[in-house]
Amino acid sequence: MKKVVFFLLLSFTCQIILAQTHYKTVKSIKYYPATFYSNDPYKDTMCVLDLYYPEGKKDFATIVWFHGGGITGGRRDLPEPLKNKGYAIATVEYRLSPHVKAPAYIEDAAAAVAWVFQNIHRYGGSDKLIFLSGHSAGGYLASMVTMNKAYLSKYNIDANRIAALIPFSGQAITHFTIRQERGVDALQPLIDSMAPLYYVRKEAPPIALITGDRELELLGRYEENAYWHRMMQLAGHTRTKLYELDGYDHGNMPEGAYALLLKIIRERSKEIFEAKP
Repeated sequence: MKKVVFFLLLSFTCQIILAQTHYKTVKSIKYYPATFYSNDPYKDTMCVLDLYYPEGKKDFATIVWFHGGGITGGRRDLPEPLKNKGYAIATVEYRLSPHVKAPAYIEDAAAAVAWVFQNIHRYGGSDKLIFLSGHSAGGYLASMVTMNKAYLSKYNIDANRIAALIPFSGQAITHFTIRQERGVDALQPLIDSMAPLYYVRKEAPPIALITGDRELELLGRYEENAYWHRMMQLAGHTRTKLYELDGYDHGNMPEGAYALLLKIIRERSKEIFEAKP
């Protein structure tokens, strides 16, 4: 009984501390060098991120969040369920098809992640606690940046430094918009260099693949992720997990996934913190 009371009091105290934390948002941060923009209004609008972070806190984790929209629509958003949890959120805008074609938007995602790695310490955050996530197309972009190490190596960053990858209903095969850019039917499956699955490897960071109900999901989204999960296991990667949210479709599955994302961040942050020499 005493232990139960203790943990209830501890939980209540933590909630009070989080509620008292003041958060600040810095908007429209350009994540490429200034020379990249060259007075291009589209780049000025799209190649930016907003950073929401807890003021006065040290070594906090950061969620790099990519919005969905099929790589043809959507705008950067700050998910309400992720706010006021003690973490920073870098919500990323990126260029869209057909204004650009692959791999431009993946390169944007990588540049944004690199900016966070290189700058989060200025706001008090830890570059050892950077988590990549996003819904649908956003999950795909987070996955490509994590799995294809070439995108971050351009910035002298090892993708294995990512604390964890947690895509929400992301495509594991080549994205249907990229297939359409090539004149391939959206229902024709393809696994090539534009597919996260193409880069299955043993030493990747921890991965949590979250999808909606397989009977309600978009196209074969659950099955793609299940195959990715299985191939990671066969490659010897022991830290890939697959979560299916029963009763949720593609559009509303984030409602069930946010709590899982926060749980993974808490557990992984604790693991990394306790591993410090």
